[in-house]
Amino acid sequence: ARIGLANSMFSVVLELDGEPIGMGRLVGDGGCFVQVTDIVVDPEHHGKGYGKQIMDELIAYLKANVPETAYISLLADVPANRLYEKYGFRETAPATVGMAMRNSRD
Repeated sequence: ARIGLANSMFSVVLELDGEPIGMGRLVGDGGCFVQVTDIVVDPEHHGKGYGKQIMDELIAYLKANVPETAYISLLADVPANRLYEKYGFRETAPATVGMAMRNSRD
Protein backbone atom coordinates (compact mmCIF):
# COMPACT_ATOMS: atom_id res chain seq x y z
CA ALA A 1 0.00 0.00 0.00
CA ARG A 2 2.85 2.41 0.79
CA ILE A 3 4.26 2.11 -2.74
CA GLY A 4 0.89 2.24 -4.47
CA LEU A 5 -0.51 5.20 -2.55
CA ALA A 6 2.69 7.19 -3.01
CA ASN A 7 2.45 6.71 -6.78
CA SER A 8 -1.16 7.85 -7.10
CA MET A 9 -1.89 10.53 -9.67
CA PHE A 10 -4.48 12.07 -7.34
CA SER A 11 -6.23 10.90 -4.20
CA VAL A 12 -9.04 11.96 -1.90
CA VAL A 13 -9.46 11.07 1.77
CA LEU A 14 -12.81 11.90 3.31
CA GLU A 15 -12.72 12.58 7.05
CA LEU A 16 -15.46 12.96 9.63
CA ASP A 17 -14.47 14.45 12.99
CA GLY A 18 -10.81 13.92 12.08
CA GLU A 19 -11.26 10.22 11.30
CA PRO A 20 -10.94 8.81 7.76
CA ILE A 21 -14.23 7.33 6.56
CA GLY A 22 -13.60 7.05 2.83
CA MET A 23 -11.11 7.40 0.02
CA GLY A 24 -10.61 7.20 -3.71
CA ARG A 25 -7.70 7.65 -6.06
CA LEU A 26 -6.61 7.91 -9.65
CA VAL A 27 -3.69 5.99 -11.13
CA GLY A 28 -2.26 6.08 -14.62
CA ASP A 29 -0.03 8.07 -16.92
CA GLY A 30 -2.15 11.23 -16.83
CA GLY A 31 -2.30 11.51 -20.59
CA CYS A 32 -3.59 8.40 -22.30
CA PHE A 33 -4.87 6.13 -19.54
CA VAL A 34 -6.29 6.69 -16.07
CA GLN A 35 -7.99 4.25 -13.74
CA VAL A 36 -10.35 5.20 -10.94
CA THR A 37 -9.52 2.88 -8.08
CA ASP A 38 -9.87 2.23 -4.37
CA ILE A 39 -13.23 3.94 -3.93
CA VAL A 40 -14.23 2.92 -0.43
CA VAL A 41 -16.52 4.24 2.29
CA ASP A 42 -16.66 2.78 5.80
CA PRO A 43 -19.76 0.54 5.94
CA GLU A 44 -21.09 2.55 8.90
CA HIS A 45 -21.35 5.54 6.58
CA HIS A 46 -22.88 3.94 3.48
CA GLY A 47 -25.91 5.62 1.96
CA LYS A 48 -24.99 9.14 3.11
CA GLY A 49 -23.63 10.47 -0.18
CA TYR A 50 -19.96 10.12 0.75
CA GLY A 51 -19.16 7.96 -2.29
CA LYS A 52 -20.63 10.71 -4.46
CA GLN A 53 -18.48 13.34 -2.73
CA ILE A 54 -15.37 11.28 -3.42
CA MET A 55 -16.33 10.76 -7.06
CA ASP A 56 -17.15 14.47 -7.48
CA GLU A 57 -13.58 15.34 -6.43
CA LEU A 58 -12.00 12.73 -8.68
CA ILE A 59 -14.07 13.79 -11.69
CA ALA A 60 -13.27 17.48 -11.06
CA TYR A 61 -9.57 16.62 -11.06
CA LEU A 62 -9.91 14.65 -14.29
CA LYS A 63 -11.77 17.45 -16.05
CA ALA A 64 -9.16 20.02 -15.00
CA ASN A 65 -5.98 17.98 -15.51
CA VAL A 66 -6.42 15.11 -17.95
CA PRO A 67 -6.86 15.44 -21.73
CA GLU A 68 -10.36 14.80 -23.10
CA THR A 69 -8.88 12.01 -25.24
CA ALA A 70 -7.71 9.97 -22.22
CA TYR A 71 -9.29 6.56 -21.66
CA ILE A 72 -10.68 6.54 -18.11
CA SER A 73 -11.64 3.15 -16.71
CA LEU A 74 -12.62 1.43 -13.49
CA LEU A 75 -13.67 -1.95 -12.18
CA ALA A 76 -17.04 -1.66 -10.46
CA ASP A 77 -18.36 -3.84 -7.69
CA VAL A 78 -22.13 -4.28 -7.82
CA PRO A 79 -24.14 -2.27 -6.73
CA ALA A 80 -21.58 0.60 -6.87
CA ASN A 81 -21.77 0.46 -10.67
CA ARG A 82 -24.99 2.49 -10.39
CA LEU A 83 -23.02 5.37 -8.85
CA TYR A 84 -20.37 5.29 -11.59
CA GLU A 85 -23.01 5.27 -14.31
CA LYS A 86 -24.11 8.71 -13.05
CA TYR A 87 -20.67 9.99 -14.04
CA GLY A 88 -20.83 8.57 -17.57
CA PHE A 89 -19.11 5.22 -17.04
CA ARG A 90 -20.62 2.39 -19.09
CA GLU A 91 -20.07 -1.35 -19.17
CA THR A 92 -17.74 -2.32 -21.99
CA ALA A 93 -18.68 -6.00 -22.36
CA PRO A 94 -18.90 -7.83 -24.67
CA ALA A 95 -16.45 -5.69 -26.68
CA THR A 96 -13.97 -5.75 -23.79
CA VAL A 97 -13.92 -7.65 -20.52
CA GLY A 98 -12.07 -6.95 -17.28
CA MET A 99 -9.22 -9.32 -16.58
CA ALA A 100 -6.92 -9.63 -13.58
CA MET A 101 -4.02 -11.63 -12.21
CA ARG A 102 -1.81 -11.65 -9.12
CA ASN A 103 1.93 -11.20 -9.57
CA SER A 104 2.93 -14.64 -8.30
CA ARG A 105 6.56 -15.60 -7.81
CA ASP A 106 5.71 -19.29 -8.41
